[in-house]
Amino acid sequence: MRALGTHWGRRERALLWCVLGAAWEAAWGQLRYSVPEEMPKGSFVGDVAKDLALQLPALHERGVRLVSEGGTQYLSLHGKTGHLVTAERIDREQLCGSVQQCVLRCEVIVDGEMKVYEIEVEIKDINDNAPSFEESETQVRMSEMTAMGSRFLLPRAHDPDLGRNSVQSYELSGDEHFSLSVQKGPGGAERPELVLAKALDREEAVSHELLLRAMDGGEPSRTGTARLRVTVLDVNDNAPVFSQAEYTVRVPEDVPVGSTLLTLTATDADEGTNGHVKYSFQTVSVKASKIFRLDSEEGRITLVQNLDFEKGDSYELEVQARDGGELFDTAKVTISVTDVNDNEPELTVSSSLTEISEDAQPGTVVALLHVRDRDSGPNGEVRCSLEGSVPFRLQSSRGSYYSVVTSRELDREKVSEYNVTVRALDGGSPPRWSSAVLCLRVLDVNDNAPVFSEARYSARVRENNAAGALLLRVRARDADWGANARVRYRLCEGVVRGAALSSYVSVEAETGALYALRPFDYEEVREVGLWVRAEDSGSPSLSSNASVRLEIVDENDNAPQVLYPPSSGLGSSGSVVELASRSWEPGSLVAKVVAVDADAGQNAWLSYELWKATEPGLFRVGLHSGEVRTARSALARDASRHSVVVVVKDHGRPALSATATLTVVLAESVAELLWELGSAAAAVPGEASGGLTRWLVVAVAAVSCLFLAFLLLLLALRLRRWRRSQLLPPPGSGALRAVPGSPFVGLDGVRAFLRSYSHAVSLTADSRKSQLRLSPDSACDTLPARPPPAEPKPLLDEDPDAARRDPPSAVPVSE
Repeated sequence: MRALGTHWGRRERALLWCVLGAAWEAAWGQLRYSVPEEMPKGSFVGDVAKDLALQLPALHERGVRLVSEGGTQYLSLHGKTGHLVTAERIDREQLCGSVQQCVLRCEVIVDGEMKVYEIEVEIKDINDNAPSFEESETQVRMSEMTAMGSRFLLPRAHDPDLGRNSVQSYELSGDEHFSLSVQKGPGGAERPELVLAKALDREEAVSHELLLRAMDGGEPSRTGTARLRVTVLDVNDNAPVFSQAEYTVRVPEDVPVGSTLLTLTATDADEGTNGHVKYSFQTVSVKASKIFRLDSEEGRITLVQNLDFEKGDSYELEVQARDGGELFDTAKVTISVTDVNDNEPELTVSSSLTEISEDAQPGTVVALLHVRDRDSGPNGEVRCSLEGSVPFRLQSSRGSYYSVVTSRELDREKVSEYNVTVRALDGGSPPRWSSAVLCLRVLDVNDNAPVFSEARYSARVRENNAAGALLLRVRARDADWGANARVRYRLCEGVVRGAALSSYVSVEAETGALYALRPFDYEEVREVGLWVRAEDSGSPSLSSNASVRLEIVDENDNAPQVLYPPSSGLGSSGSVVELASRSWEPGSLVAKVVAVDADAGQNAWLSYELWKATEPGLFRVGLHSGEVRTARSALARDASRHSVVVVVKDHGRPALSATATLTVVLAESVAELLWELGSAAAAVPGEASGGLTRWLVVAVAAVSCLFLAFLLLLLALRLRRWRRSQLLPPPGSGALRAVPGSPFVGLDGVRAFLRSYSHAVSLTADSRKSQLRLSPDSACDTLPARPPPAEPKPLLDEDPDAARRDPPSAVPVSE
């Protein structure tokens, strides 16, 4: 118990010294620690979180983890404290064997930052192994004639520890005939030798018992012992002798099992059994004894197990040749293993992203790769590359690590997922390779605005459509994905004839269907222009606009409207009195029906037809002009008053129509005209007839007074000139030859005056008032001129036939 307490005290002190001596090479991003072997599980190695400046609460969030080489995990990272601790009890001798510096290498990978930090932990040796001999008892045979000072090689002790903790000295005890000598053998190893210090006498003692002790330099020192039995034999003159003191052979690691690597040769000059030589391993490691076999008779060293350069590149064997007389010789055999490119590069994905945003900047790390090749030299030199044309590149990171980074901007709309193949190729001949595949999905960013299938949409909509009727659909597509590609539609603000556009048209947000909210009227709105906006659901959202033109198609929903004759308000025109002369030639214009249609196109093309007349053959109507003309000359039997009904039709389907009624009065003189007008006025019932009569009386009285006054004035002037011409005849003339003709003398002058003061009077049967207007083709200030008569005429010349030859023209009457 006391020794155990002392042992653990030294271990604790060694641990404290190792912790205080931990160093971090910041320039290389490495952490270096050291820890003694055989520490219990969970022992502290180093404060990684502090040395790497990692925040403790964020270790799991940032994906900090420890990766070690090999199958056994000797170290672990404590998640709460950030300390590096031992995960298993570490035996340096089992882990590293005879390697002088035993180092455990691991990496701390920060997935959130795509960074890697190398950690080296040196395993310090402690004196936990005592020296030991391969055999606890060794037989040594020598002749009684052996000369004093002769040396015999003894088995060496083996201590797995290193340095001072390995075998440092030997001691021999038990007999005065022998002494111990320790020599430096090939390679610097100490070799104990038994030296004959006193002559042997077989009659005195047939055998001698000795004790060989091996001691290491640890604190406390550990020892190992082996018994030596020296048997004294009869005379044997010659010992076997090897042809070489040292044998060296180089073999490739892929040499087949069963191959002979080396044949040893030892000769003995004796004959018989004393000259028969047998071979055996004097000193051999446990590992080497499982790989090589020595033929005791032939001295052949053969391979019984595959060599592996990566597990052992050199083996040292000590071979003994012994004859039948127990004399022997030893030789050293060194077998060097040469590397063969028998290992593929090991490519490990230490950390990788499975998703990356398409707006990631060039140089973004997406994966950390670790590559190694167990071969050495050119066979272990590895080159990595990426296959195919991908927007990534390899970047040497630290040591045997590579980073896969983006080389240019990504576009999810072109490529949404990448399978990146990383290939590792060594420098052997032929080269060996391995590969790893990185699967990377590109996350969408709202970088595409919706795009309409058409920049401009148009539709023809028939007027009088039903409210809620589908007008057209607009369609926009967004190249993004998910919510960024979800498109909604809305109308841009607008005004139609002073009203908001939204009161005429609506758009369904999800489908882009445009609906009419109320019927359209072509006569009010012939075209509606609007903009539809498509917006995605990204943040921030992107949008685009499309122009929509709605052309309202006319329907025949308006009947022709008669402008002349004026409408009575019941869908047809009132009866209008038009004046015509009986003496007019066929084709003379009597009146013109004027009508319009509020529709458009074919629906507004109007045609005029004579629908009904008192005398159908007397008048005709122009099909497209609406002019009412005489079809023939008026006959004596024809009535003075004629009713003409004209129907106006459009060309719609079905056609709509309106009627206009005209009353045509045929007259030859003013008296007849007045009589007919009076008759027309008498036909007007009630108050309208009385009003019309008053206006007619006033008009006739005014015209009569004006005519009489003007006639008296003309007569007075005529008499005055005549009297002057009688009293003062011109010189050279015997008598008054003639009186200058005047257009106002006689009935011709009266008729001219009447013509110059003719009036247009409109009489309508349904009008309460009459209308008197001057004919546009009359001239009140112009008198018609007549040529002077050839010879003097009387002052008053009455010609009753003149009235019949020049009847007054009839002027159309309108309301």
